[in-house]
Amino acid sequence: MTATTSHAPKAQYAPPATAGGKAAEYLDQRLGIANAAKAQLRKIFPDHWSFMLGEIALYSFIVLLLSGTFLTLFFTPSMNEVTYNGSYTPLDGIKMSEAYASTVNISFDVRGGLLMRQIHHWAALIFVMAIMVHMLRIFFTGAFRKPRELNWLIGFTLLVMALLEGFAGYSLPDDLLSGTGLRIAEGVILSIPIVGTYISFFLFGGEFPGHDLVPRLFTIHILLVPGLILALITVHLILVFYQKHTQWAGPGRTNDNVVGLPLLPVYTAKAGGFFFLVFGIIALLSALVSINPIWTYGPYIPNQITAGSQPDWYIGFLEGALRMMPNVEFNFLGHTLSLNVLIPSLVVPGILFTGLAVYPFIEAWITGDKREHHILDRPRNMPTRTAIGVAGCTFYAVLWIVGGNDLIATHFHLSLEAITWTGRVLIFVGPVFAFWATRRICFGLQRADRDKILHGRESGIIVRSPEGEFSEIHTPLSDGDRYKLAVHDVHRPLSIAQTTDANGVPAPRLRAAKLRARITHWYFGTRVEKPTVEEYHDAISSGHH
Repeated sequence: MTATTSHAPKAQYAPPATAGGKAAEYLDQRLGIANAAKAQLRKIFPDHWSFMLGEIALYSFIVLLLSGTFLTLFFTPSMNEVTYNGSYTPLDGIKMSEAYASTVNISFDVRGGLLMRQIHHWAALIFVMAIMVHMLRIFFTGAFRKPRELNWLIGFTLLVMALLEGFAGYSLPDDLLSGTGLRIAEGVILSIPIVGTYISFFLFGGEFPGHDLVPRLFTIHILLVPGLILALITVHLILVFYQKHTQWAGPGRTNDNVVGLPLLPVYTAKAGGFFFLVFGIIALLSALVSINPIWTYGPYIPNQITAGSQPDWYIGFLEGALRMMPNVEFNFLGHTLSLNVLIPSLVVPGILFTGLAVYPFIEAWITGDKREHHILDRPRNMPTRTAIGVAGCTFYAVLWIVGGNDLIATHFHLSLEAITWTGRVLIFVGPVFAFWATRRICFGLQRADRDKILHGRESGIIVRSPEGEFSEIHTPLSDGDRYKLAVHDVHRPLSIAQTTDANGVPAPRLRAAKLRARITHWYFGTRVEKPTVEEYHDAISSGHH
């Protein structure tokens, strides 16, 4: 006995009719991109406003590339001296470098040049700001934990590259303000013991200011650093795709899934709209708010300096450190050690940036946590980490404020010495107080969350019992809200229960283990325990809800 199975006729292949379809088919037949693109274009991304901070950095970088390409066509990276005869009459007949003259010409003689200059400058400020705020979001939520330590280092390197790129671009016009910044940078380089002079001569091509610096900075600014930034952003985004995006805790969200919207079409449409929103805000700022009016400063002359000169905001902390440091220098073996420049400009930023880069590895060593984490921490649930972050921000803020001590003194009619000495005190007291206060606030918020889980939210409805007692009715939390408050881990300090084995041989790496145990007692010694199931049921049965 035989059986036959009828098959439905196969649908005939219909070649694409549109030009786009034909191009896609052409590429797919040669590269096989359809299957890979199908999986990636349907990739899920969580939806939360804080995740847009990184997008702001990306979009402002795109604006920088577009506006910078325009400016490159008209800028002359040369320090050769010329006489200005352009349309800005206050500078007519004044000798200046070709770099400064071309920048003035861009501002007054190139159609749309001033707007593009200001778009470029505002985009640079927003780019650095977005990277910093994005990194703060990652830090406070613990998004740097395994497997994202490498991405944290990439983000840190992007921040350093952005600072370098901003300083190089800021110095290109060769105006009096940017020249003052370069003079400060030269002093910082010269403060390096033994090799400082050689580095300065190599960078400036001889005595300051020389004739080689602007062409070198131009190459660094338009080619070297942007190429590195573009490569790092590419690797950063590839890792985000590969490792999947972090997400906030909530019902149905685990370390093994992602709850959100697909990349195409929803997320792509939202991202495209957000790009034009960022671009529009930058253009609006550039059209309405003047920034870096170099024609009012004049060309750079080495024996002059601008009164009340201020760098771009992201360099303000270095300026503050230099202004705050007392004048300490001495001679050693025939060399002058300018500690008043070396410590604030190299040692302090070096410690600050090194701590920022290696913190994920320090926390992993303290906690001993080797698990993968895709669910974000609420900052209140990691009080010590949050307090360390706030202390670091306070340290940075004090330096940044003192960087404008002269303007603060003149605008508010205060003593410059009093502001400087206040900064010297606050630089030590401020971070300690911020650390203590932040930890206290986090513990208070944790206790408030615990009370909400056990007793619900206060409804504002007051009732009176037959006995005459007044009490407030509490509204129970929903299952989703209760889950969000209770899903976090409660870490406990380590203890060394046994320091030797049965034969009396000390445990390996005993000193490191003891040190780690002491640190965990400081890190996790004070904590708020989550309510147990029994406590929750007791709260329900007692009528607290």
